[in-house]
Amino acid sequence: MSDPTRTSQSTRHATGPAGAAARTPAAAVAPTSRHPLAAAFRLLITAAALTGLVLAALGTAAPAQLLTRFTVQANLAAAVISACSAHRAWTGRHPVSPRIAGALVPFLALPALLHHVLPAADTTAFTVPATSTSGFAQALSPQLLYTVTPLATLADWLLLTTPRGLRPSYAWQWPAYPLLYLAFALALPAATGAPSPTVASAVTLGLAICTLPLVTIGIDQVRPAPRLHNNRISPTGISPLK
Repeated sequence: MSDPTRTSQSTRHATGPAGAAARTPAAAVAPTSRHPLAAAFRLLITAAALTGLVLAALGTAAPAQLLTRFTVQANLAAAVISACSAHRAWTGRHPVSPRIAGALVPFLALPALLHHVLPAADTTAFTVPATSTSGFAQALSPQLLYTVTPLATLADWLLLTTPRGLRPSYAWQWPAYPLLYLAFALALPAATGAPSPTVASAVTLGLAICTLPLVTIGIDQVRPAPRLHNNRISPTGISPLK
């Protein structure tokens, strides 16, 4: 792949205005590419995550203790990173690093998987405790935290990001924090306000933590790339026709 910041041998010895223009990196003169629709969609992700967190806090007697739950931490990260990504898409700046933005997919998928597929592990510190009161707001919070935000983040990653941006090294970097959190939940269950996971639940959590990044990276390698239109109106090299 060619480097837009380097110049070819034919342009290195060019003189005059043509030579100066030829030696200018293409990235320095490329127009700003703004994506307002992507920015709006990512703001909706931020709003969904924050709304679910606020409703969860209103339905518990100890809102501050929710910060020790993995679901709350993952949704807070989704809200902050999606807001940052929305700003960058609106202003045309470079997107957030795939190392950070891509980590949201397995981080949000883990509590969603526990809530929808593994109800036996739904009482661990990886999920939000059930509220003692009933009502529409309390029923809406789990839907936002376990369904809407994870699915919207997955759609953002699949449809609005360039594929094959995730590196194999992320497969051991991303599980580092969830595994440390699992060890913390096993060693100090009172600090999280949740019962200690059983041996079966701990093994299931460990396998899910290590498998989800592998699945995410594998999908990233085979998903189709969006069609990019070439907006360059002339070649970057020198020719008699320029």
